[in-house]
Amino acid sequence: QVQLEESGGGLVQPGGSLRLSCAASGSLFSIYRMGWYRQAPGKQRESVATVTSGGSTNYADFVKGRFTISRDNAKNTVYLQMHSLEPEDTAVYYCNSHRTTMTRTYDYWGQGTQVTVSS
Repeated sequence: QVQLEESGGGLVQPGGSLRLSCAASGSLFSIYRMGWYRQAPGKQRESVATVTSGGSTNYADFVKGRFTISRDNAKNTVYLQMHSLEPEDTAVYYCNSHRTTMTRTYDYWGQGTQVTVSS
């Protein structure tokens, strides 16, 4: 079982920056793929960025060049550094940990943190 707790959301003006953090419980953090997802009102949840256990990253096209995902396995924490924020980035941002074995898939979600981009 993995528990995830996000922090760092808030209100920011267009063009501003925020850094989200996700602290994970458990001793197997380093072997999970970690990711950030977001869900805006009336829209489906979508992937923002992921980082594998080996450190490989993947980004949605709409955040490339603006957001950076990173992980610190010593602290069981994954980060999402967001720059040049736009009103369209307003959403609840969720942290996810994911692992697949031969017999099952493990997927855990945090409660989410609200990011609002507005002047």
